[in-house]
Amino acid sequence: MNRVLLVAEAVTLAHVTRCLALSSALDGYEVHVAWDPRYNRLIGPLPARYSRIHTIPGERFFTALARGTPIYSMSDLVRYVTDDLALLDRVRPDVVVGDFRLSLDVSARLAGIRYVTVTNAHWSPHIRVPAPVPDITLTRLFGVRLGQRLFDLGQPAVGRWHARPFRRLRRRYGLPAPALDIRDAYTQADRTLFADVAELFDAPFDAPDPNGSTGGFIGPVLWSPDVPLPPGWDELPADRPLVYVSLGSSGRRGLLPLVLRALADLPVVAVHSTAGELLPAHRILPRASLVIGNGGSAGNYQALAAGRPVIGICDNLDQYFSMSLVERAGAGWLVRGGRLTPPALRDVVRRALADSSARARAEELAGVIAGYETAERFRKALS
Repeated sequence: MNRVLLVAEAVTLAHVTRCLALSSALDGYEVHVAWDPRYNRLIGPLPARYSRIHTIPGERFFTALARGTPIYSMSDLVRYVTDDLALLDRVRPDVVVGDFRLSLDVSARLAGIRYVTVTNAHWSPHIRVPAPVPDITLTRLFGVRLGQRLFDLGQPAVGRWHARPFRRLRRRYGLPAPALDIRDAYTQADRTLFADVAELFDAPFDAPDPNGSTGGFIGPVLWSPDVPLPPGWDELPADRPLVYVSLGSSGRRGLLPLVLRALADLPVVAVHSTAGELLPAHRILPRASLVIGNGGSAGNYQALAAGRPVIGICDNLDQYFSMSLVERAGAGWLVRGGRLTPPALRDVVRRALADSSARARAEELAGVIAGYETAERFRKALS
């Protein structure tokens, strides 16, 4: 039986749950998983072959995103490689699958183990997506319009700056160290799989990944906790639209009260999940009329798979990338988290609830997502 190890970088819950969902798709394999335990109390029973592995503190991760500075230092990455090698030596997998565990590009090569990374296609250097400037220091100093122009001009240099620790890491371990952009660092592997639908990118399914392989789009990896519906669910009024609010573990702090204040003055029913109190989205979404999330791909695809349009209140670049694609497809609205006010959000919610075309487009995308059969595509890629 082939042995597969899945390693998640637990800076956000989404990376962990994506690995958890993929692990359940591997019937016929001996499956091992590894991640930092910080989210374990939220995700239910762990797989039998689980290992703990260190991830940098979440506060450091979110601070770096807010400032637009590199996430990892050289010392972080060296520690990661040391931990990775010990894990790989203990498990001895035939293949290791990483979700944002970027050190595996070095660790797996040193261990002589094939490495597959699961990521989003907007990070591919071969699939160009316009990058909206996030709410970083640049926009706070110069505003969005000028900030966008400066962001576009500085992107090549900034991308190389963010990739510098990864170049240094490869040189330290005697591996080739080309002039990597951060997109290269995010997608380097023996095989790169995109947890997306190609249709959002106007790309063919067989678009090449950074390694020259084709068929990299495997479809969204969906996960929802197996927990009860919230108390009073059956008594919720049926004559008002239900808005499901789920800002995830990477949404801007303090945002949920603002969102709930905005919804309190509208004729809607609001049901909200938090990173500490998860709800069974797969049971709530069929009744919802609209989803409000953080714009990240996990929440976006969860909403679209149920045929529900989404408002994405974005904070970091990854969320801006993902939500800009949904907005371009006509199934959602990108909202800047750093500039949000309750009145502005109420206006967006009113427009969204009245927009039948967005609901129709979301339902079309639900059909596209259902046709991907992600688990089967993932198994085929590994085989």
